[in-house]
Amino acid sequence: MSDVAELKVNNQTYQLPVTKGTEDEVAVDIQKLRAESKVITLDPGFGNTGSCESGITFIDGEKGILRYRGIPIEQLAEKSTFVETAYLLIYGKLPNETELSDFKNGLTRHSLIHEDMLHFYDGYPSTAHPMAILSSMVCSLSAYYPDSLDPSDPEQVARLIPRVLSKIRTIASYSFKKSIGQPVIYPKNSLDYCANFLYMMFAVPSEAFEVDEDIVKAVNMLLILHADHEQNCSTSTVRLVGSSDANLFASIAAGICALWGPKHGGANQAVVEMLAEIEKNDGDVRKALERAKDKDDPFRLMGFGHRVYKNYDPRARVIKGSCDKILAKTGQTDPLLDIARRLEEAALEDPYFRDRKLYPNVDFYSGVIYRAIGIPTNMFTVMFALGRLPGWIAHWKEMVDSKNYRIGRPRQIYTGNNETNYVPLSQRT
Repeated sequence: MSDVAELKVNNQTYQLPVTKGTEDEVAVDIQKLRAESKVITLDPGFGNTGSCESGITFIDGEKGILRYRGIPIEQLAEKSTFVETAYLLIYGKLPNETELSDFKNGLTRHSLIHEDMLHFYDGYPSTAHPMAILSSMVCSLSAYYPDSLDPSDPEQVARLIPRVLSKIRTIASYSFKKSIGQPVIYPKNSLDYCANFLYMMFAVPSEAFEVDEDIVKAVNMLLILHADHEQNCSTSTVRLVGSSDANLFASIAAGICALWGPKHGGANQAVVEMLAEIEKNDGDVRKALERAKDKDDPFRLMGFGHRVYKNYDPRARVIKGSCDKILAKTGQTDPLLDIARRLEEAALEDPYFRDRKLYPNVDFYSGVIYRAIGIPTNMFTVMFALGRLPGWIAHWKEMVDSKNYRIGRPRQIYTGNNETNYVPLSQRT
Protein backbone atom coordinates (compact mmCIF):
# COMPACT_ATOMS: atom_id res chain seq x y z
CA MET A 1 0.00 0.00 0.00
CA SER A 2 1.27 3.45 -0.89
CA ASP A 3 2.01 5.82 1.99
CA VAL A 4 0.51 8.70 0.03
CA ALA A 5 -3.03 9.17 -1.30
CA GLU A 6 -3.90 11.49 -4.16
CA LEU A 7 -6.99 13.70 -4.25
CA LYS A 8 -7.93 15.46 -7.47
CA VAL A 9 -10.14 18.56 -7.16
CA ASN A 10 -10.69 21.13 -9.94
CA ASN A 11 -7.93 19.53 -12.02
CA GLN A 12 -5.46 19.99 -9.17
CA THR A 13 -3.90 16.94 -7.49
CA TYR A 14 -3.02 16.98 -3.80
CA GLN A 15 -0.76 14.55 -1.99
CA LEU A 16 -2.21 13.30 1.31
CA PRO A 17 -0.22 11.21 3.80
CA VAL A 18 -1.59 7.77 4.71
CA THR A 19 -1.21 6.56 8.29
CA LYS A 20 -1.80 3.10 9.71
CA GLY A 21 -2.69 1.98 13.23
CA THR A 22 -1.35 -1.02 15.12
CA GLU A 23 -4.37 -3.09 14.04
CA ASP A 24 -3.83 -2.10 10.38
CA GLU A 25 -6.55 0.52 10.37
CA VAL A 26 -5.82 2.96 7.56
CA ALA A 27 -6.50 6.70 7.51
CA VAL A 28 -5.88 9.46 5.00
CA ASP A 29 -4.42 12.47 6.81
CA ILE A 30 -6.22 15.64 5.65
CA GLN A 31 -4.89 18.05 8.29
CA LYS A 32 -3.23 20.28 5.65
CA LEU A 33 -5.86 19.84 2.92
CA ARG A 34 -7.73 23.10 3.52
CA ALA A 35 -4.58 25.16 3.85
CA GLU A 36 -3.29 23.82 0.54
CA SER A 37 -6.51 23.66 -1.45
CA LYS A 38 -9.29 25.62 0.32
CA VAL A 39 -11.21 22.31 0.21
CA ILE A 40 -12.68 20.51 3.22
CA THR A 41 -14.22 17.06 3.57
CA LEU A 42 -17.92 16.66 4.39
CA ASP A 43 -18.94 13.86 6.75
CA PRO A 44 -22.24 14.41 8.64
CA GLY A 45 -22.13 12.51 11.91
CA PHE A 46 -18.35 12.03 11.52
CA GLY A 47 -18.88 8.33 10.75
CA ASN A 48 -15.80 8.24 8.52
CA THR A 49 -13.70 10.88 10.23
CA GLY A 50 -10.92 10.10 12.68
CA SER A 51 -10.70 12.91 15.22
CA CYS A 52 -7.59 11.61 16.98
CA GLU A 53 -5.11 8.80 17.42
CA SER A 54 -5.78 6.78 20.56
CA GLY A 55 -4.26 3.79 22.34
CA ILE A 56 -7.20 3.08 24.64
CA THR A 57 -9.84 0.96 22.91
CA PHE A 58 -9.94 -1.09 19.71
CA ILE A 59 -13.17 -2.07 17.97
CA ASP A 60 -13.65 -4.22 14.87
CA GLY A 61 -17.36 -3.99 14.13
CA GLU A 62 -17.29 -6.52 11.32
CA LYS A 63 -15.63 -9.21 13.45
CA GLY A 64 -17.35 -8.28 16.72
CA ILE A 65 -14.12 -7.43 18.58
CA LEU A 66 -13.78 -5.06 21.55
CA ARG A 67 -10.52 -4.69 23.49
CA TYR A 68 -9.42 -2.32 26.25
CA ARG A 69 -5.69 -1.58 25.99
CA GLY A 70 -5.39 -4.77 23.91
CA ILE A 71 -7.21 -7.05 26.37
CA PRO A 72 -10.40 -8.71 25.02
CA ILE A 73 -13.58 -7.54 26.73
CA GLU A 74 -14.54 -11.16 27.37
CA GLN A 75 -11.47 -11.68 29.57
CA LEU A 76 -11.99 -8.48 31.52
CA ALA A 77 -15.68 -9.19 32.13
CA GLU A 78 -14.86 -12.67 33.43
CA LYS A 79 -11.68 -12.03 35.43
CA SER A 80 -11.43 -8.33 36.30
CA THR A 81 -13.28 -5.85 38.48
CA PHE A 82 -14.59 -2.45 37.49
CA VAL A 83 -11.97 -0.67 39.60
CA GLU A 84 -9.12 -2.67 38.05
CA THR A 85 -10.53 -2.05 34.56
CA ALA A 86 -10.80 1.66 35.32
CA TYR A 87 -7.11 1.71 36.27
CA LEU A 88 -6.26 -0.15 33.05
CA LEU A 89 -8.12 2.34 30.87
CA ILE A 90 -6.85 5.47 32.62
CA TYR A 91 -3.21 4.50 33.20
CA GLY A 92 -2.62 2.12 30.29
CA LYS A 93 -1.82 -1.10 32.15
CA LEU A 94 -3.18 -3.54 34.69
CA PRO A 95 -2.12 -2.45 38.19
CA ASN A 96 0.13 -4.50 40.44
CA GLU A 97 -1.02 -5.25 43.99
CA THR A 98 0.40 -2.03 45.45
CA GLU A 99 -0.98 0.17 42.67
CA LEU A 100 -4.42 -1.42 42.93
CA SER A 101 -4.45 -1.06 46.71
CA ASP A 102 -3.47 2.61 46.51
CA PHE A 103 -6.10 3.23 43.83
CA LYS A 104 -8.82 1.57 45.92
CA ASN A 105 -7.78 3.57 48.98
CA GLY A 106 -8.03 6.78 46.97
CA LEU A 107 -11.56 5.89 45.90
CA THR A 108 -12.52 5.14 49.49
CA ARG A 109 -10.96 8.34 50.84
CA HIS A 110 -12.83 10.52 48.34
CA SER A 111 -16.26 8.89 48.51
CA LEU A 112 -17.93 11.66 50.52
CA ILE A 113 -19.12 14.88 48.93
CA HIS A 114 -19.02 18.23 50.70
CA GLU A 115 -21.91 18.53 53.15
CA ASP A 116 -22.97 21.84 51.61
CA MET A 117 -23.72 20.01 48.38
CA LEU A 118 -26.46 18.03 50.10
CA HIS A 119 -28.48 21.22 50.22
CA PHE A 120 -28.37 21.38 46.41
CA TYR A 121 -30.65 18.37 46.25
CA ASP A 122 -33.33 20.31 48.11
CA GLY A 123 -33.61 22.67 45.17
CA TYR A 124 -34.64 19.98 42.70
CA PRO A 125 -38.30 19.00 42.31
CA SER A 126 -39.27 15.40 42.97
CA THR A 127 -39.83 15.02 39.22
CA ALA A 128 -36.22 15.89 38.36
CA HIS A 129 -34.55 13.28 36.16
CA PRO A 130 -31.46 11.80 37.87
CA MET A 131 -29.36 12.70 34.80
CA ALA A 132 -30.28 16.37 35.23
CA ILE A 133 -29.12 16.22 38.83
CA LEU A 134 -26.00 14.21 38.00
CA SER A 135 -24.75 16.56 35.28
CA SER A 136 -25.29 19.75 37.27
CA MET A 137 -23.84 18.31 40.49
CA VAL A 138 -20.71 17.08 38.69
CA CYS A 139 -20.15 20.51 37.20
CA SER A 140 -20.70 22.03 40.66
CA LEU A 141 -17.87 19.90 42.07
CA SER A 142 -15.43 22.22 40.33
CA ALA A 143 -16.37 24.95 42.80
CA TYR A 144 -15.11 22.82 45.70
CA TYR A 145 -11.74 21.86 44.21
CA PRO A 146 -10.22 25.01 42.70
CA ASP A 147 -6.77 23.50 43.32
CA SER A 148 -7.44 20.70 40.80
CA LEU A 149 -8.70 22.47 37.69
CA ASP A 150 -5.53 22.91 35.63
CA PRO A 151 -5.32 20.09 33.03
CA SER A 152 -1.67 20.97 32.31
CA ASP A 153 -0.58 20.22 35.89
CA PRO A 154 0.08 16.45 36.32
CA GLU A 155 -0.14 16.69 40.13
CA GLN A 156 -3.56 18.33 39.97
CA VAL A 157 -4.78 15.73 37.48
CA ALA A 158 -3.49 12.91 39.69
CA ARG A 159 -5.47 14.29 42.65
CA LEU A 160 -8.55 14.81 40.56
CA ILE A 161 -9.00 11.35 39.01
CA PRO A 162 -9.91 9.37 42.17
CA ARG A 163 -12.10 12.26 43.33
CA VAL A 164 -14.12 12.24 40.14
CA LEU A 165 -14.46 8.44 40.04
CA SER A 166 -15.56 8.17 43.63
CA LYS A 167 -17.72 11.24 44.10
CA ILE A 168 -19.80 10.69 40.96
CA ARG A 169 -20.81 7.30 42.35
CA THR A 170 -22.01 9.01 45.53
CA ILE A 171 -23.78 11.79 43.62
CA ALA A 172 -25.55 9.19 41.44
CA SER A 173 -26.86 7.25 44.42
CA TYR A 174 -27.98 10.44 46.17
CA SER A 175 -29.79 11.48 42.99
CA PHE A 176 -31.76 8.25 43.16
CA LYS A 177 -32.58 8.75 46.83
CA LYS A 178 -33.81 12.26 46.05
CA SER A 179 -36.09 10.94 43.30
CA ILE A 180 -37.85 8.51 45.66
CA GLY A 181 -37.94 10.75 48.73
CA GLN A 182 -35.60 8.69 50.91
CA PRO A 183 -32.75 10.04 53.06
CA VAL A 184 -29.26 9.76 51.64
CA ILE A 185 -27.06 6.93 52.87
CA TYR A 186 -23.42 7.76 53.54
CA PRO A 187 -20.81 5.44 51.98
CA LYS A 188 -19.33 2.62 54.02
CA ASN A 189 -15.55 2.33 53.83
CA SER A 190 -15.57 -1.43 54.41
CA LEU A 191 -17.29 -2.04 51.06
CA ASP A 192 -15.68 -2.06 47.64
CA TYR A 193 -16.70 0.27 44.81
CA CYS A 194 -19.74 -1.51 43.38
CA ALA A 195 -20.98 -2.92 46.70
CA ASN A 196 -20.76 0.55 48.22
CA PHE A 197 -22.79 1.98 45.36
CA LEU A 198 -25.54 -0.62 45.84
CA TYR A 199 -25.48 0.02 49.58
CA MET A 200 -25.98 3.76 49.08
CA MET A 201 -28.74 3.04 46.55
CA PHE A 202 -30.84 0.54 48.46
CA ALA A 203 -30.06 0.73 52.18
CA VAL A 204 -32.32 2.70 54.54
CA PRO A 205 -31.50 3.94 58.05
CA SER A 206 -34.26 1.94 59.71
CA GLU A 207 -33.01 -1.56 58.94
CA ALA A 208 -29.94 -3.61 58.13
CA PHE A 209 -28.95 -4.12 54.52
CA GLU A 210 -26.88 -6.97 53.10
CA VAL A 211 -25.28 -6.53 49.70
CA ASP A 212 -25.88 -9.57 47.47
CA GLU A 213 -22.56 -10.74 46.02
CA ASP A 214 -24.13 -12.09 42.81
CA ILE A 215 -25.69 -8.71 42.16
CA VAL A 216 -22.37 -7.00 42.92
CA LYS A 217 -20.70 -9.25 40.32
CA ALA A 218 -23.41 -8.44 37.79
CA VAL A 219 -23.02 -4.68 38.34
CA ASN A 220 -19.23 -5.00 38.11
CA MET A 221 -19.63 -6.77 34.78
CA LEU A 222 -22.15 -4.25 33.43
CA LEU A 223 -19.92 -1.31 34.33
CA ILE A 224 -16.91 -3.01 32.74
CA LEU A 225 -18.84 -3.62 29.52
CA HIS A 226 -19.81 0.07 29.37
CA ALA A 227 -16.43 1.46 30.50
CA ASP A 228 -15.31 2.61 27.06
CA HIS A 229 -16.36 2.34 23.45
CA GLU A 230 -13.89 4.41 21.47
CA GLN A 231 -14.98 7.75 19.92
CA ASN A 232 -18.72 7.58 20.61
CA CYS A 233 -20.93 10.65 21.00
CA SER A 234 -20.29 11.29 24.71
CA THR A 235 -16.57 10.46 24.60
CA SER A 236 -16.10 12.73 21.59
CA THR A 237 -17.96 15.40 23.54
CA VAL A 238 -15.61 15.02 26.50
CA ARG A 239 -12.63 15.36 24.18
CA LEU A 240 -14.11 18.33 22.31
CA VAL A 241 -14.94 20.23 25.50
CA GLY A 242 -11.61 19.26 27.05
CA SER A 243 -9.75 20.51 23.97
CA SER A 244 -10.57 24.04 25.09
CA ASP A 245 -8.58 23.31 28.30
CA ALA A 246 -11.85 22.98 30.22
CA ASN A 247 -11.33 21.17 33.51
CA LEU A 248 -12.25 17.51 33.96
CA PHE A 249 -15.44 18.28 35.93
CA ALA A 250 -16.80 20.44 33.09
CA SER A 251 -15.75 17.94 30.45
CA ILE A 252 -17.40 15.02 32.26
CA ALA A 253 -20.58 17.03 32.85
CA ALA A 254 -20.75 17.68 29.11
CA GLY A 255 -20.27 13.97 28.44
CA ILE A 256 -23.13 13.16 30.81
CA CYS A 257 -25.43 15.51 28.91
CA ALA A 258 -24.43 13.91 25.59
CA LEU A 259 -25.05 10.45 27.03
CA TRP A 260 -28.53 11.45 28.16
CA GLY A 261 -29.95 11.26 24.63
CA PRO A 262 -32.13 8.23 23.79
CA LYS A 263 -29.98 7.45 20.75
CA HIS A 264 -26.95 7.02 23.02
CA GLY A 265 -27.04 6.26 26.73
CA GLY A 266 -30.81 6.29 26.89
CA ALA A 267 -31.04 3.24 24.65
CA ASN A 268 -31.45 0.72 27.50
CA GLN A 269 -34.25 2.86 28.93
CA ALA A 270 -35.84 2.85 25.47
CA VAL A 271 -35.71 -0.97 25.50
CA VAL A 272 -37.82 -1.16 28.66
CA GLU A 273 -40.25 1.43 27.30
CA MET A 274 -40.58 -0.66 24.13
CA LEU A 275 -41.28 -3.78 26.21
CA ALA A 276 -43.97 -1.86 28.07
CA GLU A 277 -45.56 -0.88 24.76
CA ILE A 278 -45.59 -4.51 23.66
CA GLU A 279 -47.22 -5.48 26.95
CA LYS A 280 -50.00 -2.96 26.30
CA ASN A 281 -50.62 -4.72 22.99
CA ASP A 282 -51.35 -8.07 24.68
CA GLY A 283 -47.67 -9.05 24.86
CA ASP A 284 -47.69 -10.25 21.25
CA VAL A 285 -43.99 -10.36 20.31
CA ARG A 286 -44.69 -11.73 16.82
CA LYS A 287 -46.88 -8.74 16.08
CA ALA A 288 -44.13 -6.45 17.40
CA LEU A 289 -41.61 -8.01 15.01
CA GLU A 290 -43.96 -7.55 12.06
CA ARG A 291 -44.49 -3.92 13.03
CA ALA A 292 -40.71 -3.43 13.21
CA LYS A 293 -40.39 -4.70 9.62
CA ASP A 294 -43.02 -2.24 8.38
CA LYS A 295 -41.26 0.94 7.28
CA ASP A 296 -44.52 2.87 7.52
CA ASP A 297 -45.02 1.91 11.18
CA PRO A 298 -43.32 4.26 13.70
CA PHE A 299 -42.65 1.32 16.04
CA ARG A 300 -38.95 0.47 16.36
CA LEU A 301 -37.34 -2.63 17.80
CA MET A 302 -34.99 -1.19 20.42
CA GLY A 303 -31.94 -3.07 21.67
CA PHE A 304 -31.25 -4.92 18.41
CA GLY A 305 -28.41 -4.14 16.03
CA HIS A 306 -25.64 -1.57 16.50
CA ARG A 307 -24.17 1.25 14.45
CA VAL A 308 -20.62 -0.08 14.87
CA TYR A 309 -21.10 -3.83 15.13
CA LYS A 310 -22.11 -5.58 11.93
CA ASN A 311 -21.85 -8.85 13.78
CA TYR A 312 -22.98 -9.92 17.27
CA ASP A 313 -22.17 -7.25 19.86
CA PRO A 314 -19.39 -8.92 21.90
CA ARG A 315 -20.70 -7.27 25.05
CA ALA A 316 -24.09 -8.86 24.48
CA ARG A 317 -22.53 -12.32 24.34
CA VAL A 318 -20.91 -11.71 27.73
CA ILE A 319 -23.95 -10.19 29.36
CA LYS A 320 -26.52 -12.79 28.29
CA GLY A 321 -25.24 -15.48 30.67
CA SER A 322 -25.33 -13.07 33.59
CA CYS A 323 -28.80 -11.93 32.58
CA ASP A 324 -30.15 -15.48 32.75
CA LYS A 325 -28.44 -16.03 36.12
CA ILE A 326 -29.79 -12.83 37.70
CA LEU A 327 -33.31 -13.49 36.45
CA ALA A 328 -33.19 -17.01 37.89
CA LYS A 329 -31.75 -15.79 41.21
CA THR A 330 -34.24 -12.99 41.74
CA GLY A 331 -37.16 -15.18 40.69
CA GLN A 332 -38.68 -12.23 38.88
CA THR A 333 -42.22 -12.62 37.56
CA ASP A 334 -42.21 -9.19 35.93
CA PRO A 335 -44.22 -9.46 32.68
CA LEU A 336 -41.73 -7.20 30.87
CA LEU A 337 -38.91 -9.61 31.60
CA ASP A 338 -40.97 -12.47 30.21
CA ILE A 339 -41.69 -10.42 27.08
CA ALA A 340 -37.97 -9.70 26.73
CA ARG A 341 -37.14 -13.42 26.77
CA ARG A 342 -39.81 -14.24 24.19
CA LEU A 343 -38.90 -11.28 21.98
CA GLU A 344 -35.23 -12.27 21.92
CA GLU A 345 -36.08 -15.86 21.01
CA ALA A 346 -38.51 -14.84 18.27
CA ALA A 347 -36.12 -12.28 16.74
CA LEU A 348 -33.23 -14.75 16.61
CA GLU A 349 -35.47 -17.23 14.78
CA ASP A 350 -36.72 -14.66 12.25
CA PRO A 351 -34.77 -14.68 8.93
CA TYR A 352 -35.41 -10.94 8.47
CA PHE A 353 -33.40 -10.07 11.59
CA ARG A 354 -30.81 -12.82 11.16
CA ASP A 355 -30.03 -11.85 7.56
CA ARG A 356 -29.56 -8.22 8.60
CA LYS A 357 -27.48 -9.23 11.62
CA LEU A 358 -29.91 -7.47 13.95
CA TYR A 359 -28.87 -9.33 17.07
CA PRO A 360 -29.62 -8.24 20.65
CA ASN A 361 -27.05 -5.68 21.78
CA VAL A 362 -25.72 -4.67 25.18
CA ASP A 363 -28.58 -2.21 25.72
CA PHE A 364 -31.19 -4.95 25.42
CA TYR A 365 -29.68 -7.13 28.15
CA SER A 366 -28.45 -4.36 30.46
CA GLY A 367 -31.91 -2.84 30.74
CA VAL A 368 -33.37 -6.24 31.61
CA ILE A 369 -30.75 -6.87 34.33
CA TYR A 370 -31.06 -3.41 35.87
CA ARG A 371 -34.81 -3.81 36.06
CA ALA A 372 -34.44 -7.26 37.64
CA ILE A 373 -32.18 -5.99 40.45
CA GLY A 374 -34.49 -3.11 41.29
CA ILE A 375 -32.89 -0.15 39.53
CA PRO A 376 -35.69 2.03 38.11
CA THR A 377 -35.86 2.95 34.45
CA ASN A 378 -34.91 6.60 34.95
CA MET A 379 -31.63 5.47 36.55
CA PHE A 380 -30.52 3.32 33.60
CA THR A 381 -28.67 6.16 31.88
CA VAL A 382 -27.03 7.12 35.17
CA MET A 383 -25.71 3.57 35.42
CA PHE A 384 -24.37 3.92 31.89
CA ALA A 385 -22.65 7.17 32.90
CA LEU A 386 -21.09 5.52 35.95
CA GLY A 387 -19.74 2.75 33.76
CA ARG A 388 -18.48 5.06 31.01
CA LEU A 389 -16.69 7.35 33.49
CA PRO A 390 -13.26 5.62 33.29
CA GLY A 391 -13.34 5.83 29.50
CA TRP A 392 -14.16 9.54 29.58
CA ILE A 393 -11.33 10.17 32.05
CA ALA A 394 -8.91 8.03 30.02
CA HIS A 395 -9.63 9.90 26.79
CA TRP A 396 -9.46 13.31 28.47
CA LYS A 397 -6.14 12.35 30.10
CA GLU A 398 -4.73 10.89 26.88
CA MET A 399 -5.59 14.11 25.07
CA VAL A 400 -4.10 16.53 27.61
CA ASP A 401 -1.01 14.32 28.03
CA SER A 402 -0.34 14.49 24.28
CA LYS A 403 0.72 18.17 24.68
CA ASN A 404 0.10 18.87 20.97
CA TYR A 405 -3.67 18.65 20.87
CA ARG A 406 -5.65 21.41 19.20
CA ILE A 407 -8.96 22.92 20.19
CA GLY A 408 -11.74 21.16 18.31
CA ARG A 409 -13.16 23.27 15.52
CA PRO A 410 -15.12 21.37 12.83
CA ARG A 411 -15.78 23.12 9.52
CA GLN A 412 -19.03 23.38 7.57
CA ILE A 413 -20.40 23.85 4.06
CA TYR A 414 -22.56 26.99 4.08
CA THR A 415 -25.94 26.60 2.33
CA GLY A 416 -27.67 29.84 3.35
CA ASN A 417 -28.43 33.07 1.48
CA ASN A 418 -25.81 34.91 -0.52
CA GLU A 419 -25.04 38.50 0.51
CA THR A 420 -28.35 40.21 1.30
CA ASN A 421 -28.90 43.88 2.12
CA TYR A 422 -30.56 44.91 5.36
CA VAL A 423 -34.19 46.00 4.91
CA PRO A 424 -35.58 48.63 7.33
CA LEU A 425 -38.55 47.48 9.40
CA SER A 426 -40.98 49.93 7.69
CA GLN A 427 -40.18 48.43 4.26
CA ARG A 428 -40.56 44.75 5.14
CA THR A 429 -43.62 42.85 3.89
